[in-house]
Amino acid sequence: MAAEHAVTAIEVEPSPVPGLPRNVFVLGIVSFFADIASEMVYPLIPIFLTSVLGAPVAALGVIEGVAEGTASALKMASGWVSDRMHRRKPLVVLGYASSALGKLGLAVSVVWPMVLGARVVDRFGKGVRTSPRDALIADSTPKEAYGRAFGYHRALDTMGAVAGPLAGLALVWALGEDEGDLRLIFGLSVIPGLLSVAALMAVRDRPDHAAGKGEGGTIRDAPLAFWLVLGALLLFAIGNSSDAFLILRSKDLGLGLTMVILSYVLFNAVYGVLAGPLGSVSDRVGRRPALVAGLLIFAGVYFGMAAAGTEALVWPLFALYGVYMALTEGVSKAFVADVAPERSRGSLMGVYNASVGLATVFASIVAGVLWQEVAPGAPFLMGGAAALAAAALLLALPVGPKQMPTRSP
Repeated sequence: MAAEHAVTAIEVEPSPVPGLPRNVFVLGIVSFFADIASEMVYPLIPIFLTSVLGAPVAALGVIEGVAEGTASALKMASGWVSDRMHRRKPLVVLGYASSALGKLGLAVSVVWPMVLGARVVDRFGKGVRTSPRDALIADSTPKEAYGRAFGYHRALDTMGAVAGPLAGLALVWALGEDEGDLRLIFGLSVIPGLLSVAALMAVRDRPDHAAGKGEGGTIRDAPLAFWLVLGALLLFAIGNSSDAFLILRSKDLGLGLTMVILSYVLFNAVYGVLAGPLGSVSDRVGRRPALVAGLLIFAGVYFGMAAAGTEALVWPLFALYGVYMALTEGVSKAFVADVAPERSRGSLMGVYNASVGLATVFASIVAGVLWQEVAPGAPFLMGGAAALAAAALLLALPVGPKQMPTRSP
C-alpha cells in the first residue's frame, strides 16, 4: 500500500495505466513505434546481407559489432551530458530521429559497407537516447515501482518487436523476397520511426531537471553494489552475441524466411507478455533472484541451439529466450535505478548501458568468426558458458542487486 501511495503522489498528470506516471506511459508508446520500425527490418538484415549482397557471415559480426559499439560509447556520454544539462528530452528526441534516418540508409545500400554505415546511424540514435530515456523513467517513478515501470516500458517496446516482424512478414508476402522488395520494406519502416518521434512531443522533463537545479553527479557516486553486479553482467555480456546469430541459426536448422520471422515474433511475444509481471516480481523479491534465473534460462537456450539438429527445437527455445529477456532486461535497469543517486542517474545508466554494449561488440565479432571458422553451434556454446559463469558469480557476491537504499547525493 505504501508503494501505491508513493506512485500516486508522484503523478503530475493522469496516466491510462494505473499506478504509473504519464511519462512512463508515453515513453512506452514511443518505444512501441520505434521497435515496429526496427523489427520490421531486423530479421531481414542477415538474409539481405548474405543472400542479396553476398556478404560473408563474418561481415555480419563486424557490422553488428561496430554498430553496437557506436551505440555503447554514446550511451555513456549521453547519460553524463543529460546529468550536466539537467535535461533528458532533447537527447531522447535526437536519438529517435537518427534511428528513423538510419532505416533510409538500409534502403539504398548496394554493398555491405553501406549497410554498416546505415546501422551505425541507427545505433547512433540508440546510443544517444537510451541512457537519458532510462534516467527519465526513473526520474518520473517512485523507487518502490522501478521494476514495474521498467518492466512496463520493456513490455511496450517488445510489443512493437512483435508487431514489427509481423508487418515485415505481411509486406514480404504482399511484395515478395526480391532485392527491390526488401529495399521497399526498409523504406516503409521509416514511417513508424517518425511516429515515435511525434509521440515524444507529449513527454516532459521532470521540473527539477528542467529548472537546472543543482550540479550533475559523477560515477564516483556509485555504491559498491553497482560495480560488483556490473562486473557479473559484463562477464555474461562477453558471451552474449547479437540476436542476429539466433536468426541465422534458425535458418541454418531449416526454417524458411517466413518461419524464421515467426519464430522471432514468438520470442518477442513471450518477452512482451512477461516483462511487466516479472519486473513487478523483482520489486518484491529482489533483483538477484530474477537475474540469476534469467541467466540460467539463457544458458539452457544457447546450449540447446548449439546441440539442435532439427528445426522443431527452434520454437520452444525461442519461447524460453523470451522468458530470459523478461527476467533480465528491465530488471537490470531497475537495479541501476535502485542504487544510483538522482544527480548521477544518467551517468550510471550510461556506464551500465555502454559497458554491456561494448562487451557485446566483442561477443558479436567473436561469434561471427566462430561460426565461420569452427561451427555454427560454437557461438552458442560460448554464450551458454558465459551465462553459467555470470550466474555463479552473482550468487557468490557479498552484496546482491536487491532493492537497496539510494545513496544520498
